[in-house]
Amino acid sequence: MAVFKVSFLGLVVVVMALFSASTLSLAHPAGFNFGWGSGWGSEPSRGHGGYAPAGGSFGLFPQFYQFSCPQANDIVISVLQQAIAREPRVAASLLRLHFHDCFVQGCDASVLLDDSTTIASEKRSGPNRNSLRGFEVIDEIKAKLEEACPQTVSCADILALAARGSIVLSGGPNWDLPLGRRDSRTASLSGSNSNIPAPNSTLSTLLTFFKRQGLDEVDLVALSGGHTIGVARCVTFKQRLYNQKGNNQPDETLERNYYFGLKSVCPRSGGDNNISPLDFASPAKFDNAYFKLILFGKGLLTSDQVLLTGNGIGNAGKTMELVKTYADDESLFFQQFAKSMVKMGNIRPLTGSKGEVRNNCRRLN
Repeated sequence: MAVFKVSFLGLVVVVMALFSASTLSLAHPAGFNFGWGSGWGSEPSRGHGGYAPAGGSFGLFPQFYQFSCPQANDIVISVLQQAIAREPRVAASLLRLHFHDCFVQGCDASVLLDDSTTIASEKRSGPNRNSLRGFEVIDEIKAKLEEACPQTVSCADILALAARGSIVLSGGPNWDLPLGRRDSRTASLSGSNSNIPAPNSTLSTLLTFFKRQGLDEVDLVALSGGHTIGVARCVTFKQRLYNQKGNNQPDETLERNYYFGLKSVCPRSGGDNNISPLDFASPAKFDNAYFKLILFGKGLLTSDQVLLTGNGIGNAGKTMELVKTYADDESLFFQQFAKSMVKMGNIRPLTGSKGEVRNNCRRLN
């Protein structure tokens, strides 16, 4: 049992994160058993209570390690259970790592590379610096996989497996995950600075960034629902509180009491690294509360709230309806989130003889 304390609105929200077998089997009645999923493109796998979105691509398939490293996912889950029990926030951190990887030259683990004579690390980019977390958990997973199955499981696949496992361990959906990505031999610091949308993005900017990756409005809203877990730093929402439109006024879409609570966490000057939950109703539980909060003007980031309001640019029709739909139907949100995660995980992977399988996720072989 881990106790996760978040100071918010003058209260202390205590979230009990329970990771016992009984809790997991309640969330997944068929039993907590990922296996390797059903045949790709088949009916949803009943064996693990997950979703099997139709249509694989790029030579990725769920059973990729079925013979070369059948225990791969069990190893990932074992490390995640301990890491999340120690710090529930790490689940959201690992989901974000996968997202920030895939949006820069595809899902190739380029985000994990440290600086070297040939690599300008993406960890130094504006969106990632002093912000991305969870690297040590990935290192631990990789070390254990190298012991069990040397030079077999790629760092790119570890990111995808860790993201899925983190969602499931937080109470969210499971899905058949296509595998077989290889690791890049390059990183793109400039791409990381230019391809990851900022937390103060308008809706039109968000849509542009997602469409650049082959993702649509449905994917944008569903994947934004990942903000149902985790926290954000004051610096990412300070503009909303004090100078949203350059007129020294707060964002008018913020619910009044929520606004005053955020001001107590995030002062006008200083406090940039103070944190607030993205979903204060259930910050360590993957559910649809994020969408319900947005309907009440309690989305933390500009990029959250504009899914409903459109930020005054009149193009929020479809995203607004999706926010309302997911707020009303958690199972539909879970199903679409799983589909969109598979779609995001299929962004320009390296397969076959391209790239390599790194021995250490932080550096090239």
